[in-house]
Amino acid sequence: MTTKTATISQLGPSKSDVRRLVNVMTIIAWGVLAIGVLLCLINLSHFSDKNIGLMVGIGFLIGSVHIYVIGTAIGLVHARMSGNKSNNQQS
Repeated sequence: MTTKTATISQLGPSKSDVRRLVNVMTIIAWGVLAIGVLLCLINLSHFSDKNIGLMVGIGFLIGSVHIYVIGTAIGLVHARMSGNKSNNQQS
């Protein structure tokens, strides 16, 4: 019985995997944003910090921005890493 060994450098994420992750995170961010807007509109009648539904809605709005920024940053970092690797291989 033999086993195959692989080094860590061979197991890096491919470009399509990262693109799929960025797309999924963008879709999730838009969904969370929609939920936040809906919660804010439903609970807007009593505008107070004691209105839990409104505060949760605002939290969803802020969270959606964070999710989108993190997804975009992952895509940009991976693109820069791929660009640096190709530049190093050409040199």
